[in-house]
Amino acid sequence: MKVLVVGGGGREHAICWKLAQSPKVTELYCAPGNAGIAQIAQCVPIKATDVDAMVKWAVENKMDFVMVAPDDPLALGMVDALEAAGIPAFGPRKNAAIIEASKAFSKELMKKYHIPTARYETFTDMDAALAYIDQQGAPIVVKADGLALGKGVTVAATMEEAKNAVREMMEGGKFGASGSTVVIEECMTGPEVTVLAFCDGEHLVPMLSSQDHKRAYDGNQGPNTGGMGAICPSPNYTPEIAARCVEEIFLPTVAALKAEGRPFQGVIYFGLMLTPAGPKVVEYNARFGDPETQPLLSMLDSDLMEIFQACVNGTLDQVDVKWKSGAACCLVLASGGYPVSYKSGYPISGLEEAGKSAVVFHAGTKKGENGEILTAGGRVLGVTALGANLSEAIDNAYAAARPISFQDMHFRTDIGRV
Repeated sequence: MKVLVVGGGGREHAICWKLAQSPKVTELYCAPGNAGIAQIAQCVPIKATDVDAMVKWAVENKMDFVMVAPDDPLALGMVDALEAAGIPAFGPRKNAAIIEASKAFSKELMKKYHIPTARYETFTDMDAALAYIDQQGAPIVVKADGLALGKGVTVAATMEEAKNAVREMMEGGKFGASGSTVVIEECMTGPEVTVLAFCDGEHLVPMLSSQDHKRAYDGNQGPNTGGMGAICPSPNYTPEIAARCVEEIFLPTVAALKAEGRPFQGVIYFGLMLTPAGPKVVEYNARFGDPETQPLLSMLDSDLMEIFQACVNGTLDQVDVKWKSGAACCLVLASGGYPVSYKSGYPISGLEEAGKSAVVFHAGTKKGENGEILTAGGRVLGVTALGANLSEAIDNAYAAARPISFQDMHFRTDIGRV
């Protein structure tokens, strides 16, 4: 099969890496890709959000299957457009991807179908939002309704912090149209866990649990990022909690979307808080998470292409999805100053040495004129290692990352330990 993966980050490198292992995949392409992906797939210089150009290229080059990885093209309806052109595509259609594209929609869905989540209100009027914060007090959570590269959430410790977040979104246009509507919700407490699940519109197969580390600095300090590292499985996600999540959250969500005429085919990302009152939904995403995908796919012991086809064909219940024993850790190496401001274009050394004991997934890289690998983004690399247990996987990831170096390189030293 000729397969195209849409996207160009660490998540897409992990997806390409796993698809390249499938005997079903004979030719692999990625648009736009990056320097690491270029080592295992043919990269195509098309922006991930350019729906028309992507579909045109896929048709002209006779792709048998397209995997749409990022949130933006899913929300723009790339899967719908590919299907209309006669090309099978993995990922939710636009009307189902709305569970991530609109937090207000997803909260209303949870309320309607009694899926446990935080108490909340939705606002399009800034003064009403500010008054609600006065009424509720702090801590409190402020979320931009639309897509904001994983950075549209403020967990405010004070009322003033919450009000500033509202003003920045609604008056300052910090996230453009995505912040013109805000969701304000109670601040839940407890460990956070992520569970991604394959879904074919009716059936659902949860992956291993995982845990992302969003804050930029050690001790969960500093601004929110796209993710500074991830582990799987999460030690907090017990079999008892898993059973509750399936019955109270996962299956009801799939059934709710189907009942609303929005059957979900692809990967649903369940961001969960394990509160004293039981597991509750923090947020849904409509795709693989980044960097959770890197350790998860490293642990997958089944043919990813086979799973993708089953999700599209509605036969997921007939696939045996297997996982390796042990654990995995992904350590993100970022540009200094990320996620605020940073410089790119620096040469990276030590990749070959690191690759001897771990898989180094490229997130923000490009090839230089002389063939050298250069930094080209905020999150640059995701060093991903396995271990017999979580502690060993974490140690192996940090040990593998030691030879890697580039100017102003920054990483957290406590991934999986907080």
